[in-house]
Amino acid sequence: MNWTHIENGWNEYKASAKQQWSKLSDPQLTDTLGRREFLVNKVQEVYALSEEETERQVAAWQSKQKIKKQAPAKS
Repeated sequence: MNWTHIENGWNEYKASAKQQWSKLSDPQLTDTLGRREFLVNKVQEVYALSEEETERQVAAWQSKQKIKKQAPAKS
């Protein structure tokens, strides 16, 4: 999946990220604003992982995500 979909629909994907990296707090996830580099930095910091391992985990998580259908905008 293209990261733009995740970033644009971050509120829909946060729960999945929280399941993957449960040590991240809700504010930490919210503060990433869905930006991949911010998420990578938080995961690396909280889990004390190498940059390579963090990138691997985020890429694996990203590949498992499905496009979430958003409710139509109310007029």
